[in-house]
Amino acid sequence: QVQLVQSGGGLVQPGGSLRLSCAVSGVIFISIASMGWYRQTPGKQRELVAGITRDGSSNYAESVKGRFTISRDNAKNTVYLQMNSLKPEDTSVYYCYRDSPRYGRNWGQGTQVTVSS
Repeated sequence: QVQLVQSGGGLVQPGGSLRLSCAVSGVIFISIASMGWYRQTPGKQRELVAGITRDGSSNYAESVKGRFTISRDNAKNTVYLQMNSLKPEDTSVYYCYRDSPRYGRNWGQGTQVTVSS
């Protein structure tokens, strides 16, 4: 019922940029939800890279501060992750999540980001 559909990602050179999108459907009270992005790199623990809370405040992993920006377009029921100055260390599979008291935790399907020359 609740679905998160991701888009974006791909292969970029170091220093390049990408924008990930996560569109939410099947919910009404999107304004009460916290949303954000995790990344999962093989051999490493899943890492929260950016989140935006129900009141609009944002938080970032220390490794991406100043380079990544999370934003939300309520009219489109979509959250974005703008990734600038990408580094090889950012290579990972990125997963969007939505967390709310009413619907619980929901995940996007994941998208590959590869930063390599």
